[in-house]
Amino acid sequence: MTTTQADKNFSLRSVALPAFGPALLFCIGEGAVLPVIALSARELGASVAVSALIVTLIGLGSWVFNIPASIITEKFGERWSIVAAGALGAMALGAAAFAPQLEHGLWLLAASMTLVGMSASVFNLARQKFLTEAVPVIFRARALSTLGGVTRIGIFIGPFIGAAVMQFAGISGAYWVGFAGMMAAAALSLTIPDLVAPETSDGGPRPPASTLRSVAVSHAGVFLSVGFGILLLSALRASRQVVIPLWAENLGLDATHASLLFGLSGAIDMLVFYPAGKLMDRKGRQWVAIPSTVIMGTALILIPFTAGFVPLLLVALLIGFGNGISSGLIMTLGADFSPDNGRSHFLGIWRFIADSGATGGPVLLSGLTAAVSLSAGIWATGILGFAAAVVFAVAIPRLKHRRNY
Repeated sequence: MTTTQADKNFSLRSVALPAFGPALLFCIGEGAVLPVIALSARELGASVAVSALIVTLIGLGSWVFNIPASIITEKFGERWSIVAAGALGAMALGAAAFAPQLEHGLWLLAASMTLVGMSASVFNLARQKFLTEAVPVIFRARALSTLGGVTRIGIFIGPFIGAAVMQFAGISGAYWVGFAGMMAAAALSLTIPDLVAPETSDGGPRPPASTLRSVAVSHAGVFLSVGFGILLLSALRASRQVVIPLWAENLGLDATHASLLFGLSGAIDMLVFYPAGKLMDRKGRQWVAIPSTVIMGTALILIPFTAGFVPLLLVALLIGFGNGISSGLIMTLGADFSPDNGRSHFLGIWRFIADSGATGGPVLLSGLTAAVSLSAGIWATGILGFAAAVVFAVAIPRLKHRRNY
């Protein structure tokens, strides 16, 4: 793919407001409600197990809706898909705010969280497709890493805003913050420009529209190779969120120390996304894909050897750094390998694979912990990082990414 002067003169600022603004607002809304979902379920009479299940409905809703999300985005386009997803998520959270006042409020809460997950699936896929097509390839990793970083910043900020409003409005205040954030995201998404479909290189007729099946078959090699690495990376990322508080509890640390560990790890995570994206654009994807997975894998294997707050903090910071530099990596690789014809379908399958890993990672950790020990579960999770590094070393082309695949 030839790099034009216009591509070189491109600035991320030109798409910052429509691309990153809605993502920040949507994730602030989501972050505001995440800490209170289980508490709401408990207040409505749910057991601890059922409360935990309701929390997971957001992730499950997003996972199972990735394929339908690709069809919706292909049919209605990026802008209207993002607007509708933000509005649906807002209405779902607004409904959840009324759950405590209803006789069957627990069912309403569960349905609302499922709808939030489904709306997040459409929102995330459509905004990824928009950035993939709106940003020149030489800036792609920086754009998508920034998108990943903005997402994390929103999830980080949301709980603080929710906590402030709950001082005056009670637990339902968090849901109203979520409603406002997602509705604002939908409104701001109206500013997203319509993208003009590129002309065919030979000036001939456009190829027939792709189908989900045709994309799955024609790109099976990518899904089975690089896609497997993405599955492993997603499992690694999801498991790390569980490992740190579990090992902190195993060491006898209280909830305050566990939260501090998690917060400081997340702070490191949010500081390094842009330099990592710049490195991927200039040197290639392997320069981040392999180090990030090796760093996280090594850090997880070190966790069972820690015996106090400070050693665990150092390892948690290392995990945060490894995860931070991988911000946007999954989206960038998906964009690199996605075809011009059928990109929505490709990204839907790609995100389904990634979310499968995010769902399966904690399940693997839980199973091994129950069958053997917590240390064994953590070590097995760490090995996933080295396995992902091997897959990326073999499967990702060593060429600099200056073209689509």
